[in-house]
Amino acid sequence: MKWLKRLWWSAVLMVVGLALAVWATWEPDRQLGDLVARWAPQPSMFIELDGMQVHVRDTGPRDDPQPIVLLHGMASSLHTWEGWRLALEKNRRVISVDLPGFGLTGPSPQGEYHIEGYTRFVLRLLDNLGVRRVVLAGNALGGEIAWQTALLAPDRVRKLILIDSDGYQLSPLSQPIAFQIAGARSLRWVSERILPRSVIESSVRNVFGHPDKVTQDRVDRYFELALRVGNRRALFQRMDQADSGAKEQQIRLIKQPVLVLWGAKDGMAPVAFADRFCGDITVCQKVVFPDLGHIPQEESPTQTLVPVLHFLSAP
Repeated sequence: MKWLKRLWWSAVLMVVGLALAVWATWEPDRQLGDLVARWAPQPSMFIELDGMQVHVRDTGPRDDPQPIVLLHGMASSLHTWEGWRLALEKNRRVISVDLPGFGLTGPSPQGEYHIEGYTRFVLRLLDNLGVRRVVLAGNALGGEIAWQTALLAPDRVRKLILIDSDGYQLSPLSQPIAFQIAGARSLRWVSERILPRSVIESSVRNVFGHPDKVTQDRVDRYFELALRVGNRRALFQRMDQADSGAKEQQIRLIKQPVLVLWGAKDGMAPVAFADRFCGDITVCQKVVFPDLGHIPQEESPTQTLVPVLHFLSAP
């Protein structure tokens, strides 16, 4: 019977170890007030839309006939575009937004995170801001929202900028560790209550071509916004509703001029996808950055803006 005692004690030690690990990494939700004070200074504003207080930055000349709208990727926020916004707003109206489920906007009251829900959200945002026609730019998830919005309402989108965009079938193993944990249903209860800062840091470093560029302030931002009330559950719901590559055949229907930007060191979406986008889209330019990763617009705003400015100035 000694083996039963050993088995029992092993199980006890495992449970105690798990309990200690949960206790050590327990992170309560962060209330909106404290986060707004830190992460929503001027020119941030909040717009009532679809039952949410949507976090938006809308800067630059009001008479721009085709504002530039910037859509971030999963688990990110409008802050990923700050380098672009500050450079572009001198001559263009620039609109960036925290998408439902992320950043300071927080969760959708309906729990709606399908791409179709996001495209309708973007169009309602444009209506709310009184914007008729735009240039849409999106990174990763934001890229897929952008091109599907262009298909849904082609009269509203003049040009597209797709940055390491979703659209083709992705490998689940290419996701950062935080996303893989979030995708494990058996860990949901625990995952909604813990969040090791080290996991966030590892995930952010994973999407940079040069991980040494990941500052502690940047990790703080991703970490604290992930803890916004409801965001952890929203991330799980978004992952449940994702259908990677389900509409890739529709990419061939895009008629707008498209600029595809890609980081060659992207470990999530292979650079070969850049070729696929430009192979499927009739009017397409491609620029690959050899040293950048999955979020090149945040990693190197100045470098990535060079082709963007040429693209925007073209007729």
